[in-house]
Amino acid sequence: MKVDIHIQPDCGEVSVAITAPALTDEVKALAARLQGGGVLTGWRGDMAIPLAAADILRCYGEEKGVKVQTTREVYDLKERLYELESKLDRHTFVRISHSELVNLEQITALDLSLTGTIRITLAGNTVCYVSRRYVKKIKEALGL
Repeated sequence: MKVDIHIQPDCGEVSVAITAPALTDEVKALAARLQGGGVLTGWRGDMAIPLAAADILRCYGEEKGVKVQTTREVYDLKERLYELESKLDRHTFVRISHSELVNLEQITALDLSLTGTIRITLAGNTVCYVSRRYVKKIKEALGL
């Protein structure tokens, strides 16, 4: 990827232009990251809490809703998992099952000894399992 920086003292605010041959998933992810798409709003009752993507361990479906687990607490989300998958950086957050996304940067251990699945340990000793359908995808994301 080529990066050009042009300094213009009379410019009012910083602006970014992306030039690409086609609108790919990588271009969309880059645009989302630049627009601040890495911040979610967690809900605890009527209180909204901004959550930085770096603090998120995983997002998962539970009781007909979506939850987000951080290093400290669990919050409700108003988005659906498929919306989160497109909103969050696809190089950092990967779907490991029909109902769960994990933050690759929060993985502390992988157990590949289980037949047909992978056991993932996240920061804070949170354990989750990759379903058979997503084993190939998680291995590619981790370079295994």
